[in-house]
Amino acid sequence: MAAARLVLVTGGAGFIGSHLCEGLLNEGYRVRVIDDLSVGRVENIPSGCEFFQGSILDEDLVQRATRGVSTICHEAARVTIRGSVERFYEDAQTNLMGTLGLLRAAGQNGVTRFLYASSMAVYADSQQPVPIAEDHPLLPASPYGIAKLAAERYVLMLGSALRMRATALRYFNTFGKRQTYTPYVGVITIYVTRLLRKESITIFGDGNQVRDFVHVSDIVQANLRTLKRDEAAGMIFNIGSGRGTSVSALAESLRQRLYPEAAVLHELARPQELRNSIANITLARQVLGYEPETNLDRQLPEVIEFLRNQSA
Repeated sequence: MAAARLVLVTGGAGFIGSHLCEGLLNEGYRVRVIDDLSVGRVENIPSGCEFFQGSILDEDLVQRATRGVSTICHEAARVTIRGSVERFYEDAQTNLMGTLGLLRAAGQNGVTRFLYASSMAVYADSQQPVPIAEDHPLLPASPYGIAKLAAERYVLMLGSALRMRATALRYFNTFGKRQTYTPYVGVITIYVTRLLRKESITIFGDGNQVRDFVHVSDIVQANLRTLKRDEAAGMIFNIGSGRGTSVSALAESLRQRLYPEAAVLHELARPQELRNSIANITLARQVLGYEPETNLDRQLPEVIEFLRNQSA
């Protein structure tokens, strides 16, 4: 198959990246992966992908991995909002400088399309649990959000200068199978894992904070649609479900499903985390034809079964 169909997925052994690799292969693309396996797993990489093991901070590796590539889907990142306060240098090194190194190599090697996985963490908090559009004020509450916003702006500013069609997709709270359990990322994975272990779960704050939980398959859908829309160049899109769920409601739903006797503990709210975060997806619908095909209630059993099998 022609090199014009070759896509590089950074972080392709991780949660979102591995699902994206599957989607690209199903669409007929050739897929190349960079991943340092710090969080991702080699068994997540679909058969048929070319694999470069290493960090996006490795200049030589990035140069080799971007040769012959027409498109980059940049998913690799240090994904931890609370953890980015303690490790702000490492966060910026990967999420900002890693992106700049990738952009430089992409420009040198003639990459023509660049999709950047941005985050709802770039936004200012919303006072009400209502969907926010792409023009909502930008005021990150965490070092993670600052680095994501800076990288996003570099990508969009330099895209035309480097002759690349660049697009930023601001992901909201993504869930699904293959998300690695950590104390910092993915409240659904954290709660399910702890409840399967017959452990307590913790809510930070009063639990009335609202999140937009979007299934990973819809994240993949958004990326695939963006690749087919030249008019998406230079644009930013919210990618979520468009619906909000309170953390308390989520916790109670999972507790009743898995371990009704579980204690629900409360700790102080973390200032780095937004209280209300729901995506207005009107622009993605209009330009990309994006339409969420899944919902939280329908997909939770899939996540529970996956994590149950992981712990067996």
